[in-house]
This record gives sequence, structure tokens and C-alpha cells, in this order.
Amino acid sequence: MSATDSPAVPAPATARVAAARREPLKAVRGMNDILPDESALWEKLEAAARTTFDLYGYRNMRVPVVESTALFVRGIGDATDIVEKEMYTFEDRLNGDSLTLRPEATAGIVRAAIEHNLTYERPQRVWMTGPMFRHERPQKGRYRQFYQLDVEALGFEGPDVDAEQILMLARLWRTLGLADVELRINSIGDADDRLAHRGALIAYFERHASVLDEDARRRLHTNPLRILDSKNPAMQDMLAGAPRLIDGIGPAARAHFDGVCRLLADAGIAYTVDARLVRGLDYYNRTVFEWVSAGLGAQGTVAGGGRYDGLFAQLGGKPTPACGFGSGIERLLLLMRDAGAVAAAAPLAYVVHAGDAAAPVAARLAEAIRDAGYAAVLHAGGGSFKSQMKRADASGARVALILGDDEVAARTVTIKSLRDDGSQAAVPLADAVAHVTQRWGR
Repeated sequence: MSATDSPAVPAPATARVAAARREPLKAVRGMNDILPDESALWEKLEAAARTTFDLYGYRNMRVPVVESTALFVRGIGDATDIVEKEMYTFEDRLNGDSLTLRPEATAGIVRAAIEHNLTYERPQRVWMTGPMFRHERPQKGRYRQFYQLDVEALGFEGPDVDAEQILMLARLWRTLGLADVELRINSIGDADDRLAHRGALIAYFERHASVLDEDARRRLHTNPLRILDSKNPAMQDMLAGAPRLIDGIGPAARAHFDGVCRLLADAGIAYTVDARLVRGLDYYNRTVFEWVSAGLGAQGTVAGGGRYDGLFAQLGGKPTPACGFGSGIERLLLLMRDAGAVAAAAPLAYVVHAGDAAAPVAARLAEAIRDAGYAAVLHAGGGSFKSQMKRADASGARVALILGDDEVAARTVTIKSLRDDGSQAAVPLADAVAHVTQRWGR
């Protein structure tokens, strides 16, 4: 065998490889396709979010899906589940850099704000949406590629912006028809408050070491505050008796939290102070909040966020106060469906045609409907009137416009209702667009 020859592949292995190549490929587990019928509800949610955020002066921005791994290690915290276990990290084959698919959006937005001096001349209200990636066990409403709405207020230090974002979410829930969503808030104080509390927490947990699960024991001396967020049923009674950070926060953090609570009360927003609410990312300080729903099971968070005044300096920028939140789109869609929300991306009209003379007339008619601001599908691919009408009905269109040799000769078009009473009538071609849009257009 020459140096350029390849070893022979055994026949059974060759057969398996060939068979595998013939099998249809599937999406990676936890990374889902969003098909057109389903996407209509996504578009409805995204449109409602965009309108709501616009009302409060938040502007859209977009950041890369891939960032330096160091951004998330420094920003999120190396003792968090996300960094320790969940990130999709890989080596750039060109230069050996460590890169990561973003597991959340805030760190990337702050990196962009620092890089482009976005906040130093004036504060910014921004929002974005897009895919995030975490290597965790897929479950209801939580996937390995998931989508988030992310909102950030950069350069604002008062409690008014914290309350504003909570009010903005309450408005979004009303717009989406979500009624059973509850607000929980807490204050985790400033860095000195958490440092002072750390020793008390460790001492308490050490006295109850026999109750701690593996995750809690791992976090005991690296991130004891995160133990409070455990959902392990066997630990709940013990956690209920743990020292409360909110009871020992300093005067500045207390005044800030009292301000948030006062603004929420003034706005009529009901809330529960949850002393165990800490959120899962290390960059938070002072206000933290979650909107939760029992409709999503034990992992019931619909949206969560809070204040992160130290993150800019942590990532190499000038000290800049900030507050923000993220909301999982898949989880919101589950709640919308439970509430009966529907959406259909259907055209107003489907133009059916047969015959050489009818084709250009049908094309002009479809364009005229689009010029009026309505969606129209022009049949393509030929076929009988019967087969075309089946396509028209399957498209979800409200009305079919039918053109054949007889209609072209008479300068008329036959209009058939597909969704209402099934009525059918011939109208002058010149009046067809006005007839269809006035009767069926919405």
C-alpha cells in the first residue's frame, strides 16, 4: 500500500456509513425549528413587545451571537451554573481564541456600550431580541437554543427606572392577555452588604450540612447566596430559616428599595417581597425581581432581572449604573396559548387563474391588492381550477379571485368568499380591489 492509499474500510462499516448518509438529518436536541404556522404567534408577541418598549422610549440594538469567553466569565461569574456547566464554548480554529455562544444578552450589551462609548454622554434605554444558548436539560419552555427579549437602561441610578421596567412588563402582560403572572421583588444590597452577609450564611449552612445537596455543598464557599435559590424540596424548610440579606442591607440600598416599592404601590402593581430571591447571575445588586406563573411548573419564571451597577467597571468600563431584565419568548408563548391567543399569517386574497390571457391580468390584479396594503398570493405552477381552489383554501385566504378566459374577455373577475358565507359573484375587474378590501379587508 502506498503512502497515499487509505486503509480499506470493512464492508459492514461502509454499509453503515452509506445508510447514515441516506437518513434524513434532524435538528440538534433542544434546538427547535419554528415553522410558518407557529411563527405567526411569535410575530404577534414580538410586535407587542416592540410597541410596548417603544412607548417607554427604549430603542432596539443588536449584538453578536458569539463573544469572547472571558466576557461571560468576568460578567456572569465563574462560580455560576451558566459558566461552570452550561456554556457552549469552543476554540477558534484560526487563532486559538476561546469563544462562546452567548448564554444571555446583558454582558454583550454592556461590552458594546463600553466599546462604543454609548452611555458616557447620555443614558440609554435599549432592547434586543434573539437566540441564547445554554447546554442544559431541555424541559417545558426551556431549550438549549432559546430566545429572549432583553431590556436594559444604562446610566440611570434611581429607583424610578427599576419601577419603570416592572411597569413596562405589566403593560406587556396586559397586551398579551396574560392574567396569572405574579411579581416578586427583593433587594440584595450592595457589595459590602453581601460580603458581610456571606459569613452568616456560610455559618448557617455549615450547621445544616447534612441537609445540603451536592450543588449546595459545591457552592458553600464559592457562592453561598445562590444556595437560597435552590428548588430542591428537601432543602426548603432549612432555607426558610436562613439569615435574610434584606434585613441587613445598608441605608443607601434600603432607601433605593423603599423607593421602588413606593413607586409600584403608587402605580397599583401588586408584589410580594421574597427574601430568598437572588437571581442566578453574580452581577446583580440592590433591586432584583421576577415575574412568575404557576402555569410553567416549578421553573415558573416568565421574566427576571434587576440592577447591576458594578458590571461596567467589572468589564473594564467607567462605573455606570444600570438596570435590566430578560424574558424567555418560548415561555411567554406557552402562557399565550394557555390564554387562548391565536395568530394566523394568512393573505387576504388568493388569485386563481388559467389561460395565457389570464396570467398577466392575474399578476396585475395581485399587485394592485398589494399596492392597497393587503397580502395577496398569486397561484404559481399551473393546474386545474379545482386544484387551485384547494390551494386557495389551504392558504387561509379570506377570498379567492378567479380569472379565466371568460372573465378576461368580459373584463370581470369572479370573487368567492372562502371563510364567511361561501358567496360568489362576478364584479368588474376595475372594481375588484375596492370590492375585496372594503368587504374583507381588516
